[in-house]
Formats: sequence, structure tokens, C-alpha cells
Amino acid sequence: MEKLPLNGKRSVVLEDSWSELKVHSKARIALGHVGGSLPLREVLAFRLACAEAKDAIYSELQTDQLCEAIASLDVPVFKLSSKIRSRDEYLVRPDLGRRLRESDIDLLQSIKQTCDIVFVVTDGLSADAVNKSSIELITQIIPVLKSRFDIAVAVVEQGRVAIGDEIGELLQAHFSVVLVGERPGLSVPDSMGIYTTYNPRLGLTDERRNCISNIHASGLSAKGAATILNYLIEQSFEKRISGVALKMSLDLRTGNPEGEALK
Repeated sequence: MEKLPLNGKRSVVLEDSWSELKVHSKARIALGHVGGSLPLREVLAFRLACAEAKDAIYSELQTDQLCEAIASLDVPVFKLSSKIRSRDEYLVRPDLGRRLRESDIDLLQSIKQTCDIVFVVTDGLSADAVNKSSIELITQIIPVLKSRFDIAVAVVEQGRVAIGDEIGELLQAHFSVVLVGERPGLSVPDSMGIYTTYNPRLGLTDERRNCISNIHASGLSAKGAATILNYLIEQSFEKRISGVALKMSLDLRTGNPEGEALK
């Protein structure tokens, strides 16, 4: 064990012998110790991480900015809401976060819009994550897909993953892509996930979905996620399946799905 220097003075903090491994992970490892306790700096860092996670849960989706940016890609964009009326209700009633409000159901039924693929952008448990990462990913993937598919996008306030099933059914979509804020952790409060479903319909369970996770500044890049997403779309449309039935053979070391990188 080695004592860490502090302002030129000998520190009381003892460093762990394996502290060099910290450079490989943002996990809370090799924190050192003072006697039987954590160093004060680590206690304060933990409290800060807890506060950032809580802030992420209560962050707000920038719906107007997202809709404006997505509309520039020349695809239909719908601003929708789940049945949730407040963030506190969202946390205790996940069932309501999976269904659209009646007025939005009526809207989608009245316009008779259909599409091949619907992107659903929703806050989940970290709107910050979606605000930061969704536009970069969408601007990477939608221009690639537009030559082959009819695309629509729904920006949904207070939504959970399964709300993509109802939206996909109402738009008669063959495939849904749900971009959602993941549950904040104590090292990353702004991680976005993507859930894909072939033939989305009300009542599906999670075994019908594929997931791409950990999209954030220190994790999977938007370009890397777009490459995997493009692969899942191609495979699902070719085999007409998704979820556990769809075996992924993507080379994650190179990001190339069977040699076909996202152009």
C-alpha cells in the first residue's frame, strides 16, 4: 500500500495495490481507504453521483428542439404523450407509461399515416441521455434508411419502451426503434438505449425485442450504435423476426455487420 501525496504533505489515504485498473473503467473500484473508512473525496463523489442520478430521472425531454431537428430530415414527426400526468406518477405507474393518451390515439387513427419503420424518441428514466444522444444517432441512420423504407418519428413525453408497440400498431409499421433514457447509474447518468421490434403490436413481451445499450460520451458512440441498428433492421426484415429469435453475428471489434459497415 502507498500513501497518496496531498498538497505536498503526506496523505492519510492509503491507495489500493490494484488502483492502476481504474483507468480501464468508470466503475467505483480501488477507492483507497483511511483506516476502515472511505476517503472523504470518495464519500463526496458518491453523494454527487447520487444527486446526478436523481437529477437525470427528473430531467425533461426537449420535445420542441427534438421535433424541429428531426423534421429537418424530411420525415413525418409526431409529438405525443403517454397516459402519465406527472413525473412522480411515472415512477409508480409503469403501466401508464406504456400507453398513449386517448387524444393521441385518436390523432394517429385520424391521419391514417403508415410507415415501414417508426422511430420513437422518449425520455424513459433519463431525458438528459435522449437530449444528448438521440439526434446524432437519428441523423446518422435515417438518411441511410430513407432510400429503402418509409420512415416516421414520434417524440413521446413520459414514455417507456413498450409504448413503441402501440405506436407501431397504429402506424401499421413493420418495425419499431425506441430510443429511451436508461436507468441512471452511479457512474453514468446519461446513457441511452435502443430497443427494436419487428411487427410491433400491443401485448408483446421483451423477448421480442433486441437492445443496444450504453450509448453515451464514454460508452458506445452514436455511429457505432447506428451501425448495429442498421444490421438489426436488415436482419429483421430479411428473416421477419426480432428479439431472442434473432441471432446476432455482428463483429463488435470492428463494428462491421458481416462486413457491411454503415456508409
